Amino acid sequence: MKIFLTGAAGFVGYHVAEQLLSQGHQVVGFDSLNAYYSVQLKRDRLAQLASKPGFIFCQGDLSRRDDVEAILADHPDISHIVHLAAQAGVRYSLADPCAYVTANMMGHVVLLEAARQLPTLRHIVYASSSSVYGLNETMPFRESDAVDRPGSFYAVTKRAGELTAHAYAHLYGLRQTGLRFFTAYGPWGRPDMAYYKFARAITEGKALTLYEGEGLARDFTYIDDIVSGVLAALANEPEKGVSRVLNLGSDSPTAVSRLVALLEQELGRKAVITTRCRPLSDVEATWSSHEKMTNLTGWRPVVSLEEGVKRFVAWFRDYEKIETSDEIDCESTQALE
Repeated sequence: MKIFLTGAAGFVGYHVAEQLLSQGHQVVGFDSLNAYYSVQLKRDRLAQLASKPGFIFCQGDLSRRDDVEAILADHPDISHIVHLAAQAGVRYSLADPCAYVTANMMGHVVLLEAARQLPTLRHIVYASSSSVYGLNETMPFRESDAVDRPGSFYAVTKRAGELTAHAYAHLYGLRQTGLRFFTAYGPWGRPDMAYYKFARAITEGKALTLYEGEGLARDFTYIDDIVSGVLAALANEPEKGVSRVLNLGSDSPTAVSRLVALLEQELGRKAVITTRCRPLSDVEATWSSHEKMTNLTGWRPVVSLEEGVKRFVAWFRDYEKIETSDEIDCESTQALE
């Protein structure tokens, strides 16, 4: 396969590229390297890919037709597209909603307009999000659930991406699969995500914030499971003109306080915890049903949160140049039980 991979310098994009290259596929990576979070981290990810056979990287803006059309014109033999580029972050969509319209909505349309001109294109897999379930209260979340009550503008743009994909499948016969990711975490992760921020705060002895509410939980999904799901979906092509959506989560919601306790244990330090009210843009809990994905592809998540946190912390210590500390006991505090 020859794959056009958007968001190649991102967290999921980097890991997907690495796995595709290890299987002998060609990857044309595309990324804007925007400054929403550390550009150096993105460059460090790309540096890991640069020496691998079959990898080409092109920097550009997905919302600009000229940027995308020029690259695809140079690679007319693209057979598959993995579209992971997006403006990330639920809360930041309150501060700059226009950035989400540009990256997530305009970028998706520009990509599909260019993609429908590719003569050998077989399948497009794109990143949606668990956020589309919004204010739904019935759990676990299933693909058949109504998704018309978004809780954030980020969710609006992700749902718009799903509807756009459906229209282009109907109009132009494009085979498409949208994956609703549930809280991906792991090595080379995003510093704006809670688990990464918690690890930094614990290491530096600074306060971390937990939001009030006994039901605060996330369906944490380790990056290796996310990647295997992306590749399983990519290999399972729908019929021509079909656009589908699939959940990609662990089906194992865990209290955020439990995540903190595991980070304490692996880092060997107690967390300094403050609490405050949960922002309106943050849902209380997420919980995926992956039954549809499993029935279709055989995919199942295999990495437990305990093992995943251990792997993340090992990478985090190395990348952040943090020395091991054994100065405190690692039992959870009362507040985290």
